[in-house]
Amino acid sequence: MSPVRSASHVSDRYRGGAARKSACATAVSEGCIGSRIRTVDAVRGAVMILMALDHGDFIHSAAMSFSPTDLAHTTAAIFLTRWVTHFCAPVFAFTAGMGAFLWVRRNRTTAQLSRFLLTRGLWLIVLELTVLRFILYLNIAFHNTRIVLLVIWMLGASMVVLAALVHLPTRWLAAVSIAIITSHNLLDPVAAARFGPARWAWDILHQQAIFRVDGDSGVSIMVAYPLIPWVAVMAAGYCFGPVLLWEPTRRQRFLVRLGIALSIAFVLLRTLNRYGDPVDWSVQRSTLFTMLSFPNCTKYPPSLAFLLMTMGPALAAMAWLERARLSSTNPAIVFGRVPFFFYLVHLAVIHAVSIVLGFVRYGNASFLWMPAPSMGGPRQMFPPGYGYDLWVVYTVWLGVIVALYLVCRWYARLKQRRRDWWLSYL
Repeated sequence: MSPVRSASHVSDRYRGGAARKSACATAVSEGCIGSRIRTVDAVRGAVMILMALDHGDFIHSAAMSFSPTDLAHTTAAIFLTRWVTHFCAPVFAFTAGMGAFLWVRRNRTTAQLSRFLLTRGLWLIVLELTVLRFILYLNIAFHNTRIVLLVIWMLGASMVVLAALVHLPTRWLAAVSIAIITSHNLLDPVAAARFGPARWAWDILHQQAIFRVDGDSGVSIMVAYPLIPWVAVMAAGYCFGPVLLWEPTRRQRFLVRLGIALSIAFVLLRTLNRYGDPVDWSVQRSTLFTMLSFPNCTKYPPSLAFLLMTMGPALAAMAWLERARLSSTNPAIVFGRVPFFFYLVHLAVIHAVSIVLGFVRYGNASFLWMPAPSMGGPRQMFPPGYGYDLWVVYTVWLGVIVALYLVCRWYARLKQRRRDWWLSYL
């Protein structure tokens, strides 16, 4: 063999070996991303299950009369049932940001990610104003009515903003996100009235409120989820994404330590009662209710204490869920793979169940087709004692989870088999 041919042969072998190594590295990388997605799915699915419990307000008698976290009227069982669902919105916003990072890692560009976030965010807002409005209120009229901007609006609007923010350097975006999360409570004393005709903008950004739309439409808008600091929570999740690519032991150790650190920060901040929540904890009518006052933090908008209280345990739980190695048929994985589909269907099912239960008790009463008082309906139109005990809420919740499992498993398999563009929007 000539020296030239020998050198060429060695070079070909080297290139072939390098190509195989590159292919292996790509496969390992995709496998790693796949395993990280499963962890994100597990966390997301777990909070979706809790979210279904939160929507027991469709039938819960106590929720028809007072807020479950109102310590002047609630019971410990009712309070804790609502409190545990506080993890849902922060975790879902944070994991949405993580999902955006994992999406772009699959050989996509930042420009493609920006376009996807923009279109998906606008789509979620449209669905909030149409499909979800009908599911919740059996009404899609936009004249002489109130439009409520709920969690799907918040997620959609946050994605629209994140579509622009992803073009910033990750370190800058992380710093800005943390700064907003930790300092936004300094804005609590700022009243929307200070901005005059533009007060609606402050209501959308940082103050849960109702404002009227100009004109003869008679439309009022209630912003249940102001955008600050939710946008920052989603952006922080996006910046947190690179942690998912770390070696498993290092990542899990970091998740546990960070989760514990955030939880300790919550306890210290809340103990001081100086900053972090617009409502201080206080001594109540009993030791138990004084203890419940401590984690009774503000959700609308989420205070710093609220986010520390929820995200700390959630990050530590993420490490545990990863070690658990849940199978693809585990309910948390199944629901976490199709979160928005689950959200739409479970709301429709729970609302339908509330109508059926009401029909059994009251017959074909007209109020059954109105929003329940707990969902903003007129209390005077409903009979005294309308609704059901907490054990009924838990029974319906478990029934809905069982019923939706097979449906969501079918849809998750459909998404796995097919790559139609529209499947990524539902």
